[in-house]
Amino acid sequence: SHLMKIPADYIIIPNPVFTVYESQPCREPRVIASSSEINMIAENSPLPKFELSDANGSVVKSSDLKGKKCVIYFYPKDFTPGCTIEADEFSKDYKKFQKAGIEIVGISKDDVESHRKFCDKMKIPYILLADTKTTVSKLFGVWGKKKFMGREYMGINRSTFLVNKNGKIFKVFEKVKAKGHSKEVLEVYETVK
Repeated sequence: SHLMKIPADYIIIPNPVFTVYESQPCREPRVIASSSEINMIAENSPLPKFELSDANGSVVKSSDLKGKKCVIYFYPKDFTPGCTIEADEFSKDYKKFQKAGIEIVGISKDDVESHRKFCDKMKIPYILLADTKTTVSKLFGVWGKKKFMGREYMGINRSTFLVNKNGKIFKVFEKVKAKGHSKEVLEVYETVK
C-alpha cells in the first residue's frame, strides 16, 4: 500500500473505522447547543468571581477588573481558524479599546504554554486566560454540547460578555461569528454612556 500525501492546511479527523481526509481547510465544529442546555449568565448579572493564569503564568482575578469596562470573550481553541480571526481583529482594534478605557480578556481551555505561543504568533497585546479545568467556562455557562462530523462532544461555545465599570454584564453575545465581532463589540460600547 502507498501513502497518500496530505497538504499541510488540511485536517485529518480520526475515526474508529476509517480516517477522513477533509478536502477543505480546517473548519471549526458547528455549535448545536441550545439555550435550554446551557445556563448562560444573563444580562444585568454581576461579574462572577474567578481567578486564572494568563499567558505569562501570572494569576489574574476578576477583582483586578473592578472599576474597569471590559470585554470577556470565550473561544474554543488557540490556532483554529475562527479563533485566529477573532484574536487578530481584537488585537488590531486594541488601541481603540484602550482609548475608550476598555480591557479585553480572552478565555479558552488551552494551557498557559499554548496561550504564550498564540500570543507570540498573533502578537496579542491583551490578556488570555487558561481555563484548563473549564471551571470559569461552566460558571459563565458557555461550556456545552457541540457536534462535528456526526460526533457530539463537550466544548466552549464562542460567547462574549460586555462588562461596565460597575461590574455588571450589560450585554451578552451568544454563538458569536468571529469575523467582524471586534467592531460589533466596539459599536455597542459607543452606545453606552
